[in-house]
Amino acid sequence: MEIGAATGAATGAAAGRANRSAVAALAMSADVADRVFAPDIRERLARSVDLAPGLLSGSLTDADARAVLAETEILVTGWNCPPLTAEVLAHAPRLRALVHAAGSVKPVVTDALWDRGVVVSSAADANAGPVVAYTIAAITFAAKGALSAAAGYSSGWPPFTERTGADARTVGIIGASRIGRGVIAALRASDMGMRVLLTDPYVTLEEAAGLGVELIDLPELCRRSSIVSVHAPQLPETRGMVSAEMLKLIPDGGTVINTARGSLVDNQALARECGAGRLDAFLDVTDPEPLPPGHPLLLLPNVLVTPHVAGAQGSEVRRLGEYAVAEVERFLAGAPLRGQLRREELPRLA
Repeated sequence: MEIGAATGAATGAAAGRANRSAVAALAMSADVADRVFAPDIRERLARSVDLAPGLLSGSLTDADARAVLAETEILVTGWNCPPLTAEVLAHAPRLRALVHAAGSVKPVVTDALWDRGVVVSSAADANAGPVVAYTIAAITFAAKGALSAAAGYSSGWPPFTERTGADARTVGIIGASRIGRGVIAALRASDMGMRVLLTDPYVTLEEAAGLGVELIDLPELCRRSSIVSVHAPQLPETRGMVSAEMLKLIPDGGTVINTARGSLVDNQALARECGAGRLDAFLDVTDPEPLPPGHPLLLLPNVLVTPHVAGAQGSEVRRLGEYAVAEVERFLAGAPLRGQLRREELPRLA
């Protein structure tokens, strides 16, 4: 791995500080570190740990990387950090914790890390807020028929009696993930009076009642929902779960929203339903991603495709750095970690 020069605040600000509790290193690309760990956030981290100068980026097994990893007790990772394989971990004998300043840890975490007993934490909670906000906006637009209204704007406005609204609509949530639960909570807290349905094989009837939703199977959810929002993890068994058959069950005029993973929806079947004018769609993720130029989903006026922007972007990524630093502080204090993950949970996470 190459050791890139750190930008922003000097990472050696804690040099000379006595009684440091741990040595930490940042493992991510420089552009990510600059945005996620702004100077004041990096300075806060350097007050808690002996922060290795520079960034670990690229290969994790060259001589420079090995020298840093040999002393590292807390590894703070982010986007573009390579997987922590057994080969990498062999050079990090003191590693006690991994704090991921991003959402999913799946690109980074391996069985070897769990086998070592390293504590793993993710800033997925901080990343979830923007996704929930995006989804609620999409649900509101869907309920108001915004895409169809915009497409017909120049040819005449819809008569007052033909307009739709958000109140008392039925929304189907596929997956009570962190984001799915956030969307449910936001809908339940709103004054729109929406009925919320949920399908999730891991949720009990008692848990569903606590969430304020009706727990049903996927076909029934599709039949009864005018808006279907996808929040399940990407697993072999969830690939294509919103299939051509399921899409046909959604009532005419319905909308599909996907902010989870593109592979969960049969995009070719969705393009056919939307092309026929039967369904609308808001897609922040697709399969493949990005879609090739000229793909029907990019051309249809009743489909909005965005380039995977629902999660933390721009000014929002600062939340990830703040969350990660707070996790490091909690770890050093022996306090419970807000974002701690366990091996058995990983298969059900995004």
